Amino acid sequence: MKTLFVNACVRPESRTLKLAKHVLEKLGNDYTEVNLEKENIQPLNLETLQQRDVLLKEQKFDAPMLKYAKQFAESETVVIAAPYWDLSFPAMLKNYIEAVTVNGITFTYSEEGRPVSLNNIKKVVYVTTSGGPMANMDYGCEYIAGVCKNLYGIEDIKCYKAEMLDVFVDDVDGILAKVMEEIDVTL
Repeated sequence: MKTLFVNACVRPESRTLKLAKHVLEKLGNDYTEVNLEKENIQPLNLETLQQRDVLLKEQKFDAPMLKYAKQFAESETVVIAAPYWDLSFPAMLKNYIEAVTVNGITFTYSEEGRPVSLNNIKKVVYVTTSGGPMANMDYGCEYIAGVCKNLYGIEDIKCYKAEMLDVFVDDVDGILAKVMEEIDVTL
């Protein structure tokens, strides 16, 4: 099984990364990591959209600009690790989603105008942590689930989150252990 690990963690001691590594161990597969901080994927703009449109029209699917979409589409499991920032996730993850959401590689449209999956992905696991409360405002998980279901046709989406890690500083390991137990039971 091909597992893709999308790493949007920026801190070396990231608690989100710690949970993601637990997920990856639980899956037990070799994986390919895309470290978004190192990749420096820029947001799409008029120039890059036009460039991408030309590549797709000419069917140059091996172009470097399309490498993330191809890699994503060829994966069977995707694990995304993103800290909870500003009610969702770091902007670099949104840039990545723009890079992989390519009509003709990861999805296409039916004659009725509905998205149709072109990828091999069976499962997406999203992991996040927060220093404070998320309450019912984890728009990152909602966004990832929405894109995965509505554009990529993926139904098996799991979201794992640990919160209040900077509030209950004395129990960070306990909070993380509880989420790891949840992963062990539900993944």
